[in-house]
Amino acid sequence: MIPSLRRVACAALALALSACALGPDYGRPPLPEPPAFRGQPAPETASIADLPWWEVFRDEALGALVREALESNLDLQVAASRVEQARYLAAVTRSELLPQLGYEGDAALGRQAFLGAVAPAVDPETESSFLAVLSLAWEIDIWGRIRRSTEAARADLLATEAFRRGVVLSLISTVAQSYLSLRELDLELEIARRTEVSFRETRDLFQRRYQGGVTSKLDALRGEAALAQVASSIPDLERRIVAQENLLSVLLGRPPGEIPRGQALSEQWRPPEVPAGVPSLLLARRPDLVEAEQRLVAANARVGAAFAEFFPRIGLTSFAGSVSAELSDSLSTWSAAASALGPLFTFGRTYYGWEASKASSDETVLAYEAALLTAFQEVSDALTAREKLALVRAEQDRAVEALREALAIARVRYEGGLATYLEVLDAQQQLFPAENDLARTQLDEILTLVELYRVLGGGWSQQGELPSIPQPFAP
Repeated sequence: MIPSLRRVACAALALALSACALGPDYGRPPLPEPPAFRGQPAPETASIADLPWWEVFRDEALGALVREALESNLDLQVAASRVEQARYLAAVTRSELLPQLGYEGDAALGRQAFLGAVAPAVDPETESSFLAVLSLAWEIDIWGRIRRSTEAARADLLATEAFRRGVVLSLISTVAQSYLSLRELDLELEIARRTEVSFRETRDLFQRRYQGGVTSKLDALRGEAALAQVASSIPDLERRIVAQENLLSVLLGRPPGEIPRGQALSEQWRPPEVPAGVPSLLLARRPDLVEAEQRLVAANARVGAAFAEFFPRIGLTSFAGSVSAELSDSLSTWSAAASALGPLFTFGRTYYGWEASKASSDETVLAYEAALLTAFQEVSDALTAREKLALVRAEQDRAVEALREALAIARVRYEGGLATYLEVLDAQQQLFPAENDLARTQLDEILTLVELYRVLGGGWSQQGELPSIPQPFAP
């Protein structure tokens, strides 16, 4: 029996390996790829996305927070678990290519008697039976149904891994954005407290002049009101700082608490030039584009698997075992057979399943193209924002310096009796929002660097090897 089975198995294996898988082979669809991003002066191969995150975000406190988030963030752990699930599900699908070996064993003890029959003089004998069977089943994948399903499962695995990498990149970017936003709130709080001191000094000046009979009470009242307005912003900023720290704590996977600070907002690294690379490299760098393409690969493979359902499934089955009434006396038996099982009339189930798989493939093509266009838009937006915000910040720097000098002159004029209190208050009330606007623009300018790093798929070369499907084994 064994040599015969071996010859049949070898012939079936040769037939399966020589057969072509039905359905279309994957080919990347034609996509719009401009030679350079809008807002980029000229195409260049180098990109900030080639740098690891710790070379882009050089604040040591921020680096420690990112490392903690990568170790403890719960969303990232969920994404990693999904990758492991996809690995094992792909292994389950691929295992159908190999022979499936099983066993069965039965042991029974009983007697037989007919209802209504005259009781015999002697009780019926108790009978025993034993069965032991070893079975083998193997579907010969002539039409490629299993191979296409395995191809789809592997693509699903790579798409899940790309999603995990997207979570990593998003987590790094979100931690950086949240930390920088926290430092901007710290700067606003510093400005508010400094402004409160300035308004308090002005209020005290007005009161001294009123008490000396130099000015009216109106000066002192306006000074008191302006001081109260500025002072009211301080507790609100403190509230927003606590909320931002709590948000960062969740990203770090720990209960709400204080967040250590590093460099001030004005000290954060701003590279003079930020190369974006060429648009075609986005297809391999951005995790969401890699995921979208792998979803397309999987949908394309499922078209072939659905088409193979029109054809019969060819398989080999065999079993060997023994049947006996006593363990010492057994009857050996074996069998080997080939089978073909296919659809004849399924009321459109097979056909509509194939059409649905083609429609799903068309959908993933459109989703892939839409994701690419969105990626081009995001990169262009970030490049333009970085260029324009630098110009905005320069003008706001000039405005703040001018207003500071104007406030100093107004104080001198007021103390010399050459100006009214309105001149001093007006200079102060213009300087406070101007300093806040400058702080927010500084934040936005730095955040464009973080956003550009994210939309370019930053850190793609530090992600490690792709996951593989576990090798088959016999339990």
